[in-house]
Amino acid sequence: MTMRALVYDRYGAPDVLRLSELPTPTPKTGQVVVRVCACGLNSADLRLLKGEPFVMRLMGYGLFRPKYRVLGSDIAGRVEQVGAGVTAFKVGDAVYGDLSGCGLGGLAEYVAVPEAALAPMPPSLSFEQAAAVPMGALTALQALRDKGAVKAGERVAINGAAGGVGTFAVQIAVAMGAEVTAVASAGNLDGLRALGAAHVVDYAREDFTERIGEYDVILGVNGYHPLAHYGRALRAGGRYVMVGGSDGQLFEGLARAPFMPKRDGKRFTNLTASTSVEDLRAVSAMIERGVVRPVVEQVVGLAEAVEGFRQLATGRARGKRVVSLV
Repeated sequence: MTMRALVYDRYGAPDVLRLSELPTPTPKTGQVVVRVCACGLNSADLRLLKGEPFVMRLMGYGLFRPKYRVLGSDIAGRVEQVGAGVTAFKVGDAVYGDLSGCGLGGLAEYVAVPEAALAPMPPSLSFEQAAAVPMGALTALQALRDKGAVKAGERVAINGAAGGVGTFAVQIAVAMGAEVTAVASAGNLDGLRALGAAHVVDYAREDFTERIGEYDVILGVNGYHPLAHYGRALRAGGRYVMVGGSDGQLFEGLARAPFMPKRDGKRFTNLTASTSVEDLRAVSAMIERGVVRPVVEQVVGLAEAVEGFRQLATGRARGKRVVSLV
């Protein structure tokens, strides 16, 4: 038995992706096979597609060619089969999760997944909405809670607030009791206000880092500013957390942040989000309480996923792009 999948055998632009027929997986001990109904696209998928920055290839993803032929970490679907020893799920259960720690494979009709990588899907969401959640929401939660240590009443600026991580960061920061400033393009500002941002900044009209000592926490999700500029916008004891963005922003966050002068108790850190079913369940609870909702910009079919990747590569996002497989 075969299934449709979007595969790639060499690094490159989205054009290297192609539809193919692959064997349908069977579950090993501790695994379930999920019928994938939807798969969210992330900037991490785009980086793996390109094989850039090169250090990613050295992290086990394949030095000269991709180790995993099928991209896609964020999935939502129904359990099709269960392997030996599986106790958490049964056939027919609606599930979702982040597969970045267990071999990807979401851009296919079926995928074999460790049961520990999945959580029950929030019943209030469609499959397309649920597939927009895992990596973006977990990144935002871990950045704000663990690295940013956000407290109620603090001022939080989110640079790149309109994208997949940023839209979750705005809502989660608001739910934590923060006063949020969302930085994005002019066309996205009304939507960010609707998500709860107290203040919005059009980055084309104002450099928010010129607000000296304004913020307790800054999340660098997208859009490049030198670390020194972020530092001047922080209050004493403020925290800057780099979670994504341009290659320049990533490099400076990884290479320079640990060595920035520790003036006035300011801290410069970066986050590599980790997959966590416990955190995903926490996000599910926020979704069910109505304080967090996914923002889906575009839904395309598997045959149109290449164009979805092209749009993702432009860097102009308004929430998440999702591939529907049903």
